Amino acid sequence: MTNPFKGRTGLDRVVRATGYSLAGLKTAYRGESAFRQEAWIAVVLLPAAFWLGRSWVEVALLAGSVALVLIVELLNSGIEAAIDRVSFELHDLSKRAKDLASAAVFLSLMLCGAIWAAAAWHRFFA
Repeated sequence: MTNPFKGRTGLDRVVRATGYSLAGLKTAYRGESAFRQEAWIAVVLLPAAFWLGRSWVEVALLAGSVALVLIVELLNSGIEAAIDRVSFELHDLSKRAKDLASAAVFLSLMLCGAIWAAAAWHRFFA
């Protein structure tokens, strides 16, 4: 069985997919305060990664950890939206899914913080 909505190929598919992705970023920025906060922190940290990192590997780890937080936050928001689409009713499985997605965001933030702390320690105290 094929999906009739999956018929696009080539450059047309790429252009449309890019549009959907940009619409998703715009929706997240406008509707999700956590994403908006993390996006503004990323505006500061991404350039700082080039200053703090001493090699391309360090810069990649610093910038990548920031990008990972944004990615996980987008996934968390998508999960929450899908659950809310089904029902606003309190349900154990809905709570579990939202809590698990929130835990993923928390872990990505902890990883990002640890990478930045280690890089700062290495740069200024080691």
